[in-house]
Amino acid sequence: MEVFQSIKQFHSAIENGKASCVQAVDYFLNNIKEKAELNAIIFLYADEARKRAEELDAKKARGLPCGKLFGVVFTLKDVISYKNHPLTAASKILEGFTAIYNATAVQRLLDEDAIIIGSCNCDEFAMGSTNEKSVYGKTLNPIDKNRVPGGSSGGSAVAVSAGLCMVSLGSDTGGSVRQPADFCGITGLKPSYGRISRYGLVAYASSFDVIGIFAKNIEDLALVLEVIAGKDDFDSTVSDRKVENFSSELEKDSGIRKIGYFKQVFETEALDPEIKQSLNSFTQQLKNDGYTLQEIDFELLDYIVPAYYVLTTAEASSNLSRYDGIRYGYRSPVDTGDLAEMYRKTRSEGFNSEVKKRILLGNFVLSSGYYDAYYGRAQKVRQMLIDKMNLVFKDLDAIILPTAPTPAFETNSFNNDPIAMYMADIFTVLANLTGHPAISLPLFWHSNGIPYGLQVMTPHFSELSLLQLSRLWLKYRS
Repeated sequence: MEVFQSIKQFHSAIENGKASCVQAVDYFLNNIKEKAELNAIIFLYADEARKRAEELDAKKARGLPCGKLFGVVFTLKDVISYKNHPLTAASKILEGFTAIYNATAVQRLLDEDAIIIGSCNCDEFAMGSTNEKSVYGKTLNPIDKNRVPGGSSGGSAVAVSAGLCMVSLGSDTGGSVRQPADFCGITGLKPSYGRISRYGLVAYASSFDVIGIFAKNIEDLALVLEVIAGKDDFDSTVSDRKVENFSSELEKDSGIRKIGYFKQVFETEALDPEIKQSLNSFTQQLKNDGYTLQEIDFELLDYIVPAYYVLTTAEASSNLSRYDGIRYGYRSPVDTGDLAEMYRKTRSEGFNSEVKKRILLGNFVLSSGYYDAYYGRAQKVRQMLIDKMNLVFKDLDAIILPTAPTPAFETNSFNNDPIAMYMADIFTVLANLTGHPAISLPLFWHSNGIPYGLQVMTPHFSELSLLQLSRLWLKYRS
């Protein structure tokens, strides 16, 4: 089968009789088999996907109406509920668990005739920036197998980058869609908090978590967002505002002309010199093309990562308390005869070291003696960041940032330095703290042969202009 560069191209080939849903599924199944060493897909639904493809081809042959995502082959991060399929969050604690309902986003994909071919590897409970913290083993970067694909949605990024599916859904709590997209050379969209229902998404930090989208082009991102966004009675945090026709409006002028960048970000020593040079060259190119560039003094940069980790671990310690070995998932086989001891052994054996570390930190910052000193202050910092960004967006249309301070790093780089791994999120967690939409665009290549991207943020619920701008800016790709 011809390798299609977009959903639109694939649908055109189907209309012209040059492709079918079965051919598409067989093509991706073959790719998955050939690239199994990447360890991107942990649960493969081969027979089921092929059967659905046959049903969709028959539907087309009968002349029945076809959905917007007819025959499009998807994968899902293993934190998104797909009824009657495994859902483990890449953790031993959910060993053997099967989802009992569809996430709203998944149901909307299926309603538009999408095909789900498998579930993807990730860092356990979406806690990590490398996709090395999974009970199923690490996922490899398809561009350089000695480097990480990013995390926590690394498997989803690899699935798209390596051609194992057309589009993948991941989750983004602090950069878990944008950073893997950056490391794997594809586009990754984190929508505004409340744009897509979180119903059916395994919770890490509920006031930060969003479902995001991986694709190889902006057109596919726009179409998928159009399908899965919008009001949902199962999620009280989702916005009820009207969802724009992202795909049909994509080629219109975004109206974005005023671009900002943070002085401290462009000057920080943590930024790789080549990335810094690319950013400076890019801003000059924008000026040459008629954009207005404004430098912003962002004095809160050093507080972003600490505030993020205080708040997310606090929420995680609450959310993960439900995994106790009683109702579902893993239970320690050692019978102590004591309920509290059974809880302790089950959680000690079921969670990995990174998850346990964050649960302990969350309990600490919520404890009575430290609540105000840590959790309370972090909430104040979060509000300051929200106020600052709202003020910035009164005068500017978009903010540009690096997605990550370095290109994809080698595997096992941060085994003995977790703080360094946490600091890899320094440029992505801001959008989660403030709830703004952000995207990573694959624009550049490093001298070491690894791609890296540009991150763009826009005001709340301005995904349309963000996508319109992104489509234009991809012409700058080196």
